[in-house]
Amino acid sequence: MSELSQRGPSIGFLETSSIARGIEATDAMMKKAAVDLLMTTIVPRGKYLIMIGGAVADVEASMRAGRETAGSSVMDEFVIQNVHPQLPAAIKGRVKPERLEAVGLIETKEVASAIYAGDAAVKAAAVTLIEARNQPGAKGLVVLTGDVGAVRAAVAAGVATIKKEGMLVAEVVIPRAHEDLVKSLTS
Repeated sequence: MSELSQRGPSIGFLETSSIARGIEATDAMMKKAAVDLLMTTIVPRGKYLIMIGGAVADVEASMRAGRETAGSSVMDEFVIQNVHPQLPAAIKGRVKPERLEAVGLIETKEVASAIYAGDAAVKAAAVTLIEARNQPGAKGLVVLTGDVGAVRAAVAAGVATIKKEGMLVAEVVIPRAHEDLVKSLTS
């Protein structure tokens, strides 16, 4: 976890529908508590993503400041208190697993929900998280692999974290992925 945040094992993620409000919220979040700014990015459709890391209390205080500042532009948010060690690499890009067995996919309308679902999925079963991040069109996608039973359990656990009505776009388990599909998912 040290590569994600030097200040603690938790992360907070805020997604806004306004770039300007997102930048303003980032400033408020950084001023509120001792957190690390791990990522900010503008995504299609004018959304802004903010990820911070640090001690749980600091992340929670910072997130409150971000929510208050961003107001009605907040689309999604979460705090993960003990981030799974596989999550940081899966947020940054595709992880190349040693081998691909069954493939599980969770697609969400917003990015924050996918990252939160990815953490829950990898904590629930012995799977390898390939990615949990934003996709074209500002959707979120979780891709994971493992044996069929573990992938089914992980996908179910990830989907169970998605509380907002209409946020889940699709959940898929492919028991034996074709080798060409495997190449496309890991390159």
